[in-house]
Amino acid sequence: MKTGDAGIPLPPELPRSKRKRGRLVVPLLLLIAAGFVVWVITSKGPAAQVIQELAGWKQDENILAAPFTVGPHTFRYYKFSVPPGSVNMAVAGQFSAVAENGEHSFGESNTDNNIEVYILADAAFSMWLHGNAASPLYDSGLIPMGTIQADLPADVGTYYLVFSNKVSPKTAKVVHATVRLRHKNWLRRVFAR
Repeated sequence: MKTGDAGIPLPPELPRSKRKRGRLVVPLLLLIAAGFVVWVITSKGPAAQVIQELAGWKQDENILAAPFTVGPHTFRYYKFSVPPGSVNMAVAGQFSAVAENGEHSFGESNTDNNIEVYILADAAFSMWLHGNAASPLYDSGLIPMGTIQADLPADVGTYYLVFSNKVSPKTAKVVHATVRLRHKNWLRRVFAR
């Protein structure tokens, strides 16, 4: 038995608690797991994309990301498809139009810069082409710039992103647009902001 300086016996040593180590390991593992999930959701790297695909998260796809010209009294369209079994899909982006002659005035209403943008399902596009009334999923109205946000119905489908300059009899428009097919996922929306 051990004794202290005054000859008083010391109490036996208590065994070290393994719980203290366990209390640190579990939060540390949870922190590492949370960091891994955030990385997988927000990363654009190839390793993260493989994990995202395995988990059912899909990358957004570009529909359009380049400037183009729409002639007077005509339109231009971009066809895109939604894969079978798709749910929670949306089209999102921005656009702006400028008269090809270079006259652009954001501050005032210049009808030479206006364009109409639609998102139409396959059947609606066919009706619109033939001059019939169609029900677009998105209709910008006649404006010089705007933001596109349209939810798509679930499952497979063919759609058309249309830039119409039909109302302008003699002015071509230069359009700058970035539009994506977005796979909406609540976790991704939270971490991507």
